[in-house]
Amino acid sequence: MISAGVHSSASKPSEYTNRDHHEDFEPAIQANLKAIRKGEFKSVTNPDAQHFKKPTEPKNSAGEPIIGDTALAHPIWSQEEVYDVNITHKKPVGFIDNFAYLGVQTTRKVFDFLTGYNRTPSPSNAVWVNRLCFLETVAGVPGMVAAMVRHLESLRKMRRDHGWIHTLLEEAENERMHLMVFLQIKQPSLLFRLSVMSTQAIFVSGFSIAYLLSPKLCHRFVGYLEEEAVITYTKLLQQIEDGGMQEWKTKPASQIAINYWRLSQEATMKDVVLAIRADEAHHRVVNHTLSSMRHDDYNPYKPGE
Repeated sequence: MISAGVHSSASKPSEYTNRDHHEDFEPAIQANLKAIRKGEFKSVTNPDAQHFKKPTEPKNSAGEPIIGDTALAHPIWSQEEVYDVNITHKKPVGFIDNFAYLGVQTTRKVFDFLTGYNRTPSPSNAVWVNRLCFLETVAGVPGMVAAMVRHLESLRKMRRDHGWIHTLLEEAENERMHLMVFLQIKQPSLLFRLSVMSTQAIFVSGFSIAYLLSPKLCHRFVGYLEEEAVITYTKLLQQIEDGGMQEWKTKPASQIAINYWRLSQEATMKDVVLAIRADEAHHRVVNHTLSSMRHDDYNPYKPGE
């Protein structure tokens, strides 16, 4: 097809290769340039011309771009996959694993206390939403920090990254999208926002230093953190089935969630939680895998995997 196209173009003179034709336009081009330099123009280019048109962004009812419309590649889970998630645990082996596991367990206990999660066998809707929002503000940090550190290291040492950065950025954005979905249910208070700001300042600084010192420790920490996230979302699903969160069985999923996970228009919050739990289980496997690899090994996960 290419050779045929070239042959047909060469079989007759083209106006774009005809010197006389080009020179006919030269006075007009120079006149336009002179007018542009003097500021005597309304538009440098025709805004309706195809090559100069700004892409039309999908809008919501308020006229704003839809959240997540430009999201990075990420897994889309089937009905079988979201129900096939199990609670698993990688047994710690060695000092780094045990230190990471102890850190996660300590963090979990403090977090449970601060959010009121462990004070009642059946947390209320408000307790759940606050917990999930706070959890996702923290969960979105490691991937971004790790990607930044590896990006800067690649620039500094002038060598390739071996494909880790895209996976880490996808994880960070995926966790952020979880937060965006829960924010459709409830807007946090000022105190909550201040708590997030202070926690982020501490965690970003600490995790950045830790990742510079030991990427293996950090990925193992996140792997254990994701194990706890799967436990949390599994308990939430139990509460949706026969506990204090049964309203989420019929509560419609937000359009953001439907678009992001490509759910049906009849999807409910239960379907959203199932998809989020599948995401967390995926992050669990990815981070345990990265922790078990060398820093300069090739990333086995392609974009969107």
